[in-house]
Amino acid sequence: MSTPIAHAESLLADLGAGTVPHPGGTLLAHLRRVRTRLAGWNARPALQLAGLCHAFYGTDGFPTALLPLDRRDELVGIIGAEAESIVYFYASCDRTASYPSLADEGSPFHDRFTGHSHTPDTGLRRDFAELTAANELDLADHDQTFLEQHGTDLFALFSRFRPLLSEPAWKDCLTLDFT
Repeated sequence: MSTPIAHAESLLADLGAGTVPHPGGTLLAHLRRVRTRLAGWNARPALQLAGLCHAFYGTDGFPTALLPLDRRDELVGIIGAEAESIVYFYASCDRTASYPSLADEGSPFHDRFTGHSHTPDTGLRRDFAELTAANELDLADHDQTFLEQHGTDLFALFSRFRPLLSEPAWKDCLTLDFT
């Protein structure tokens, strides 16, 4: 029996994620590690799938998109609407505008695709924080230069996101030497 993870990995491979260079090897290897890290934190299946697929539409920090936004329904059909909505939310984040206050209840979130702002619910902000931590921790694990250049800022970001992070995620954030 094929699973959503297997279907997503197949689509990622078909779209070339296994050939896109990324710290620690390829984009596909990174995406798998992010999903595995989320699983280790006991994230629910939809968030794990979002971790595996978080780069489908590109991100504010990684512009390579594997799938255009007009094909969102295709990803929904593979990973489900809940996981795809997390993927879109993560990809749409204008980090400069949204990161500083994302942990604050009622703070605006700026969508870089539409240019609009809205106020996401706490659950979606928690998912975003968990996915962000898993993604950035993987980068730090596999790119010493990245860690040296951004470690202090990462720790500040994780500290701001602390109210949204699960205990396992927060403990993982504390394992890296950010100094």
